[in-house]
Amino acid sequence: MKQTSIMYGITAVCEWIMRFSVINILWIIFNFPISWLVLNLIFANDWSSLIIFFILIVLLAPIVFFPATQAMFAVVREWILGHESNSLIKSYWHHYKKNYRKSTIAGFIMTTLWLGLLTNIVYFSQSNALLMFLLIFLGVVLFVFTVNFFSVMAHYHLGIKDLMKNTFAITFGSPLLFITIIICGVLLVYICSQAWYVLTFFAGSLFAFLSFSAFYRLFLKLLKGKQQ
Repeated sequence: MKQTSIMYGITAVCEWIMRFSVINILWIIFNFPISWLVLNLIFANDWSSLIIFFILIVLLAPIVFFPATQAMFAVVREWILGHESNSLIKSYWHHYKKNYRKSTIAGFIMTTLWLGLLTNIVYFSQSNALLMFLLIFLGVVLFVFTVNFFSVMAHYHLGIKDLMKNTFAITFGSPLLFITIIICGVLLVYICSQAWYVLTFFAGSLFAFLSFSAFYRLFLKLLKGKQQ
């Protein structure tokens, strides 16, 4: 009996490792143009190359990064809710196609917000320390908002306007969720800096899993409060 339990535990662990790695690799493949540009951006030696790579990333983000990431969150949601598919690849592709248009529209909105923030950070980086600190704080808020938006969009079938409203309410209405997302993000960045293969096989899917798990716990808590 004990041996059976151990084997069951090992099988379950291997299955989850496979899930995270497959979805993470799919996410990287679907983000390949941006991944390639980011690597070139990191190793660029002159400002003209930096600007060109940055502009290309900005242009591709709404149509590449956001649909790919939204599909990943949608698959992770299925795991957490117990609606598991027989094929991870088919499930990812299904959500990618199904939500592509909405993800792209949301991507243009989010990319515009990020572009405006990054432009201001670069502009004020050398002139106003206090304003710079404020902009960095806004960057953290926008990061949490973006992550929450992926979770909200994966869970609700709403228009872009209502998705934005719900994401705003959740981002500023739950300090615990806010802090949880930041901690998860910081920990994963640190782990990836120590072991690069974590980024390749687990980072994106694991972060999506942890973020949506925290979001779903809040959702269940709010639902329970309404029923009482």
